[in-house]
Amino acid sequence: MDDLEFIQRCISRDEHSWDQFVDRYSRLIYNYIHSVLKLKGISHLNPENINDLFQEIFFSLVKDDFKKLRSYKARNGCSFASWLRQVVINSSIDYLRRNNVVMASLDAEDDEGLKIKDILMDDKASVREILADKDMFEHLKECIEDLDTDDKYFLELYVNQAMDLKELKNILKISRGAADMRRIRIINRLKDCFRAKGFVC
Repeated sequence: MDDLEFIQRCISRDEHSWDQFVDRYSRLIYNYIHSVLKLKGISHLNPENINDLFQEIFFSLVKDDFKKLRSYKARNGCSFASWLRQVVINSSIDYLRRNNVVMASLDAEDDEGLKIKDILMDDKASVREILADKDMFEHLKECIEDLDTDDKYFLELYVNQAMDLKELKNILKISRGAADMRRIRIINRLKDCFRAKGFVC
């Protein structure tokens, strides 16, 4: 049985399938939540908050007659686990923002040693030099804070969640070209902000 058929059985309230769903995906949701917290450098969220987030995500899948779960269509060979991962990432980020949870500094590394400077810098040596300086990171943080909400969200997914432009276009429901243009526009805005602070880039 493929993922789509299995999810359709769950939506149709097949009791055996739903029991399997709970067994199979509860742990996966918890694992994805912990991955988001680890990636964002958050270690102080207590188990009660994590459980609240888990319940919120699980409820979002089934409320309004499984509205969100029905949106899974297995397009382009997307597995349900991959689709669920994105749901958990978005829900976790929303939860952290709503609850004003302080996130990791911009020079924090993920498991692969990826830093924000590695994503944002282009081929110009001057940009590399600016972003390599720890003092400049503080200015970068200020510049990011000045971005509008949509651009911050784009940057969050592109940098902290390490999504490529193909994934972003699907999530944001824009074309691949539009996703690339937004990335370039955000980088240019950050460069303009640096220039306004008296730095050459």
